[in-house]
This record gives sequence, C-alpha cells and structure tokens, in this order.
Amino acid sequence: MTRSQPRRARGTVGHAYSALNLRLALASFGLVTMTVFAVLAFRADLAVLGVACAVLAVVAVIDLVVIQRRRAARRREQPGTRHSLFE
Repeated sequence: MTRSQPRRARGTVGHAYSALNLRLALASFGLVTMTVFAVLAFRADLAVLGVACAVLAVVAVIDLVVIQRRRAARRREQPGTRHSLFE
C-alpha cells in the first residue's frame, strides 16, 4: 500500500494522482503573494481584506505541509528517482 497518495485516488506510484512538484510551486507562489497582499492591505487600513489574505496564506502553508509529506513518502517508495515539475 502506498502512502504518498489518498486511499481512493485513481493514480498509482508510477502514474501520480497529482503533480506534486507543480503543486509545490503554485502553493509557494500563493503563500508569497497572499502574504504581500495581506501586509499591503493592513498598511492601507483594509482590515477585512488583510484578514482574508492572511487566511489564504495560512491555507497555502497547510497545503505546503501536505505536499511535502506526500513528496517525502514518494521519495521513500522510489529512492534515487528524480521527478520533473509536472510529475
């Protein structure tokens, strides 16, 4: 049984359920942009918008943690294998 993917996922170890490296890049971009927008919103006295951006930044951090755990599980299952951005 593989631990790098959800239980009822349609993918396999050889054919991933999602492109983890691409998800990592997109979540990192979301974290950086939402953090910058939150700071700018708080400086412009737009507290509601700042809180919304901060919440989205926290969601991006949680997504980064999940992605890293799945990538680590994939590395344990396939040692020495290099994956491109879209795998």
